[in-house]
Amino acid sequence: MGCNGCAMKTSSDRPQMLTTHDWLKDLPDTSHLSKIVEVRFKGTHKDFYKNEDMLSLKVGDLVVVASNPGHDVGTVTLTGTLAKKQFERKIKRPERYTWNKIYRKASDVDKQKWEAAKAREYAVMVRSRQIAAELGLNMKIGDVEFRGDGSKAIFYYIADDRVDFRELIRRYAREFQIKVEMKQIGARQEAGLVGGIGSCGRELCCSSWRTDFSSVTSDAAMKQGLSPNAEKMAGQCGKLKCCLMYELDSYLEAQEDFPYELLNLETEKGLARHFKTEILNKKIWYVVEGAYSNKPIVMDLKDVKTIIQLNKRGKRPSLDRYLGEEEKTVNEMNVGTVDMELMEKQKTTHQKRRKPNQKRRNNNNNNANNNNRPPRNKRANAQ
Repeated sequence: MGCNGCAMKTSSDRPQMLTTHDWLKDLPDTSHLSKIVEVRFKGTHKDFYKNEDMLSLKVGDLVVVASNPGHDVGTVTLTGTLAKKQFERKIKRPERYTWNKIYRKASDVDKQKWEAAKAREYAVMVRSRQIAAELGLNMKIGDVEFRGDGSKAIFYYIADDRVDFRELIRRYAREFQIKVEMKQIGARQEAGLVGGIGSCGRELCCSSWRTDFSSVTSDAAMKQGLSPNAEKMAGQCGKLKCCLMYELDSYLEAQEDFPYELLNLETEKGLARHFKTEILNKKIWYVVEGAYSNKPIVMDLKDVKTIIQLNKRGKRPSLDRYLGEEEKTVNEMNVGTVDMELMEKQKTTHQKRRKPNQKRRNNNNNNANNNNRPPRNKRANAQ
């Protein structure tokens, strides 16, 4: 996938999961200002380590880090000032954080062991699912992550209820000859591990940059005026899309300017009933029953507030001057859009017009060919 101009672009021209954009890369190197280094492992797994030996590290280097037990191999994603700021932002209680150190840059031997361990992951995941099914456990193994030395593996699983997997761990340890760690994840985290493309056409937020998965309720969609369609609002994880929360604060702030309750307006031609609100544009749509051919009337919020005050004083204003606002608003909303049905209709009409011309051209060619034929022998015709 091309990533030109994208903050997720890497040296390999492919986006990586949870790649952190280095907005200080054009400035002098700051790796010597802090010992904190951010290291990424498989999928969305990241940790912070101390560069006690002050190794010369840069983003993209493979490093061998301390683990419990053994060691692991990961990729450096941040160093220096940015790594320190990222640590302060993500770790709520830094005084309780358990630091592990970076041993060295990965050698060829380390890389070979790491690649061999990664090559086992898929086969182990498939077999681990079979074992869980044999034991009748109501759970799903979503992914398997081996340590760099191949001595331990993390099994990410999804389960709705509490699962007793003591026997499962014994089976895993006996069959795979490794130390086993079980880690429960949710549906959103599983979608981040698998990855994919969202309905917006971009990479999933949970697999590219999002790390905190706060709960999303249908109330967020209602406050933004979105239709309560579960299929459209659900992401690839089967739950409500995380992006429903991105603009919620803007909508809540804009709603503070609206009246607590949008009342129906009294006009000189009847009662104008409210049926639609554009919160960010601060426009409100009304319909006057039995007037203006039941066409919707669009008014700005400030005009609606003025009419509400006039109604309180017993006055019923005219809405004639708002009739042209509906078409103007619709045209503004359709700027830059293309009517696909109209294009298909024009294409069909154009094809229908070409068909008679094609037939006529074929008839003309046939007539020309007939004219070029030699005349028949009259005597043969007479016989």
